[in-house]
Amino acid sequence: MTVMQPIASAERAEGTTFSDSYLLWMLGTFLRPYVWHLASIGAMLIGVTLLSLIPPLIIQRAVDGPIASGETAGLVPLAILYTLCVPGIFGLRFLYTYMLQTVGQNALAAIRQKLFEHVLSLDSRYFNTTPVGQIVSKLTSDVETLTELLSTSIVMIASNGVTLLGLVVAMLLLNWQLALIGLGVIVPMVLATIYFRLEIRQLSSRLHRIAADYLAFNNERFAGMLVVQLFGLQKKSIEQFDELNRAHRDTHMLLRETYTRYSSFNMAMSSIGLCLVLVGGVVGIANGWATVGILLAMIQYSRRSFEPILLLADQFSQIQMALAAGERMARLLRVETSIPEPAQPKHVVGEGKEVTFEDVTFSYEPGAPVLRGVNLHIPANQRIAIVGATGAGKTTFAGLISRFYDVDRGRICINGVDVRDLSSADLRELVMVVPQTPYCFHGTIAENLKLFDPSIDDERMYAAAKAAHAAPFIEALPGQYAFKLMPGGANLSQGQRQLLALARALLHSPHSILVLDEATSNIDTETEMLIQQALDVVLAGRTSIVIAHRLSTIKNSDRILVMQRGKIVEDGTHNELLMRDGLYRALYERHFVDDTI
Repeated sequence: MTVMQPIASAERAEGTTFSDSYLLWMLGTFLRPYVWHLASIGAMLIGVTLLSLIPPLIIQRAVDGPIASGETAGLVPLAILYTLCVPGIFGLRFLYTYMLQTVGQNALAAIRQKLFEHVLSLDSRYFNTTPVGQIVSKLTSDVETLTELLSTSIVMIASNGVTLLGLVVAMLLLNWQLALIGLGVIVPMVLATIYFRLEIRQLSSRLHRIAADYLAFNNERFAGMLVVQLFGLQKKSIEQFDELNRAHRDTHMLLRETYTRYSSFNMAMSSIGLCLVLVGGVVGIANGWATVGILLAMIQYSRRSFEPILLLADQFSQIQMALAAGERMARLLRVETSIPEPAQPKHVVGEGKEVTFEDVTFSYEPGAPVLRGVNLHIPANQRIAIVGATGAGKTTFAGLISRFYDVDRGRICINGVDVRDLSSADLRELVMVVPQTPYCFHGTIAENLKLFDPSIDDERMYAAAKAAHAAPFIEALPGQYAFKLMPGGANLSQGQRQLLALARALLHSPHSILVLDEATSNIDTETEMLIQQALDVVLAGRTSIVIAHRLSTIKNSDRILVMQRGKIVEDGTHNELLMRDGLYRALYERHFVDDTI
């Protein structure tokens, strides 16, 4: 069975481009639950637009009517109407702005949730090939870019768009000749928008890539600060940081320069349009097709019609940056996992758990197989140890039996059921992997043991910690199980983190198949003895696979598998393999002095 590689999917998604209409449709899907809110907002926008059209008309009527005729009494009702319009405009504007902000923030929360859930659904290959900084950037800076669009820019766009439409209609109805003269400059402004659109989008995308590289670089250097200090890499790191910093500065300046040219052009066009209206009005008054009142109203309408255009221009850069962020989100959402859930999941029956590998071939990269035609049967409750040189394919067993990866050919079964036919939830209950470098979250020891599961009571936790021989060191810490761990468990030793991992495995999967990936490597002898004692408890009565270098970890196994170049070349007990005078004996004699193999 050949499976699509997720990195290929990620590469295809990364090169995908999306139209603006698709991106707007995608973002619009997060607004659909609030369609009635948006309808109410639309009604209020229309109300604000209609009310905002009245004041210039009042001025035109006042100038051409009471003022021109000298009947000042006629100004009173016009003044009252003008006064009533102002609070109405501001009241409706406050309501729709508040509602749009609320809808925008709710939509952003849904976007964050969607992205986070999607990233968690991706497989190990994606995380192995994608820098953490890039993933974090998509979930933080890209969403923040959309925050400006959905909570602020959308208010401006909707308001200014409706206002502009209303002003254009009012100008045409009041005096179509002056309207056409003043609005003629809109055409070059639209052409300028088309011209600058692609350049601003490309620069926004480039700026994001640099920002993601900047974040990834910082994460890497701070996480590896010990190596930086030990090897004196400060100067080299500063040089690399300076290069990224200058690239970020230069790209940002180029983006601002492009936007400034675009904005300045639109401001010049609006000034020209206002001058044309003034000149046209004078000509119109002289020729009888305009009045002073109409000219004053048209000047106000023209100035107000250019305001939303200029404000939309101000938002244009933000819109392009938001669409670029939306495009990156769309690409991320297009990345598919290569570990699909089965359409009709099967279930494993029986108390014991036996494991079989049937002609299994697997490669991380096409054309470079790590396992080659492996056949293996592990009876229920048997303890298997896997040894071999670096790169022989030992650790790959852990990834395949837990289905972090899918085989290229063959199949892996638990009690006769292909692991690809099991739901991921069932498989996680059946197989527990304890990695070589277990991770501890920022939180208390209790939270790390329970993995934030409130259904696990303290008594079960204490029992698991005691069985895994982790209780003595935990109870010696300040606060004991309430002791706060730093991210990654940096304030614990490697051996202490390993004991916590064993206790965690015992607490969450007391009867599952257990896979230990070099659990006693890189630790001191005293801690190794504790872990060996813990292993005797944790591995008792269950099927287990131990990947190890320490002779003390593997010599008491029921069987030892010797790996070489992706194949099992020897299989037997410790004593049987020593008598065969093969690869195991060579490894044993070479590493026996320091008790590693």
